[in-house]
Amino acid sequence: MSSAFVREPDDLPPQSPPERLVSHHPNFVTSRGMKMIERTLAELDSKIAGCDDEAELAWLRRDQRYWSARHANAQVVESPEAPDEVAFGTRVTFRRDGGKLESVELVGEDEADPTAGKLSWVAPLAQAMIGAMPGETVELETRTPAIEIEIVAVEPIRRLN
Repeated sequence: MSSAFVREPDDLPPQSPPERLVSHHPNFVTSRGMKMIERTLAELDSKIAGCDDEAELAWLRRDQRYWSARHANAQVVESPEAPDEVAFGTRVTFRRDGGKLESVELVGEDEADPTAGKLSWVAPLAQAMIGAMPGETVELETRTPAIEIEIVAVEPIRRLN
């Protein structure tokens, strides 16, 4: 066979990146989360406008599709003014199995950053706590043995947009 009919690896088109999966849960976001999505889309638009690398452009457009979908189905949920129970948009102070106090903010999936104390509202820990009031104890049943979670305090997330 003539080498004229053999494709060299450099001649092959770049492989398309796999699509980012969009969650099947409602896309609840805080107002801070909506601003983060809008900033991300603006940054992607800027990068796409200045990109001439076909492979990088494919990744940028993939991310743009993801964030456009997240923006389109985002439902801004404001933090309750004086929450009496754990809910989306609240800061929860709790104790696991009688241990030290911990605090997390229940936020949208794309806002979540456990190292910064921001927990997705669909995370098992968040789901176990939603609806509980200070003084109540709930169980995190996804662990074996189940972990007791004592709700100590619930407050609104401060608006630091």
